[in-house]
Parts: sequence; C-alpha cells; structure tokens
Amino acid sequence: MNNNVLLQSWWMLALRGVIALAFGFAALAWPAVTLLWLVAVFAVYALVAGVIAVATALNGRGKDERWWLILLMGLVSIGAGLIALAYPEATIVALLLLIGVNALVTGMLDVILAVQLRKRIGGEWLLFASGILSALFGILVVLFPIDAGALTLVWMVSLYAILIGMICLVQAVRMRNWAHHDRPVISMPAGRA
Repeated sequence: MNNNVLLQSWWMLALRGVIALAFGFAALAWPAVTLLWLVAVFAVYALVAGVIAVATALNGRGKDERWWLILLMGLVSIGAGLIALAYPEATIVALLLLIGVNALVTGMLDVILAVQLRKRIGGEWLLFASGILSALFGILVVLFPIDAGALTLVWMVSLYAILIGMICLVQAVRMRNWAHHDRPVISMPAGRA
C-alpha cells in the first residue's frame, strides 16, 4: 500500500488550484473591487487552503515523516487569513505585505516539498516552479509595496492566483497518476479466478 501522504493527497493540491483559479478570475472580473472585498476574498482563500492543508497533514501524521511541512504551510495560510479578517481596514501596504509574506513562505515550503518528492519519485518540476513563482511574487510584493496601487494590486494578485491555480491542477493530476501507478499489483494465487 502506498503510504506517501504527499502522493495520496493529490486532491488537496487540486482543490488549492481550483480555489486559486476562482479567486483569480473573480478578482479579474471585478477590477474596481474595494480593498475590503479583496481582504475578505483573500482571507477566505487563505483560511480554506490552510484548513485543507492542516487536515491533510494531520491525516498523514503517522504515514509520512514530511507531514509537518504541509501542517506548517496550512498554519501560515490560516494565520494570514485570520489577520486579514481581524484587521479589514488595513492599508494597502499592509495588505500587500500580508499577501507577499504568505506567498513567500508558502512558495519556500512548496520548493521543500518538491525536493522531498523528487527524492521519492523524481520529476517534480511543476511544484518546484510553483514554489519559485510564489516566492518571487512574495519578494517583489514585500520589496515594492508602495509602488503598487489598488488596481495594480488586483491585477497582480489575480494573475498570480490564476497561474498558481493552473500549475497546482496540472501537478495534482500528475501526483494522482503517480499515486495510482505506485500501488502494488495484487496477484491471485494459482488456480483461483
């Protein structure tokens, strides 16, 4: 039986991708959205993604020694979501920093997960690329928060979310296929049909 929680949790990555795509397309559809709406949407996205990651990590606690990476990623997302809900009147700079730090930390954790998966099965370039993209996005937002206006923020965050969503969905399909092919074949004893 395949006990690798990372492969068995392909659905978590798929759900994360769907949520990111929904968030990205919603932000693109309403570019004149207020910052409070953007804070609320970001908070819901971060909370849902974080809860899914924590539940997956806790489910895999005894099955895989890397469960804590998924737990840490989930806790970071939940923390970012709670901060966004607690302080909805935060300035655009604070919101940008919050989004940037979340993207930076989760991106670094995605890179670590990709390296861990590569040791096990190889070819984890999509998860690695997603992590690098998230980390770079986070660094840019943290370094230049004041240069971005509200509309620029909406476009930047929505395009980032759409790209990450697509990468997560493709990687989830790949992980599902690996998990499916990684299961041992059960043979029937001779003389039984």
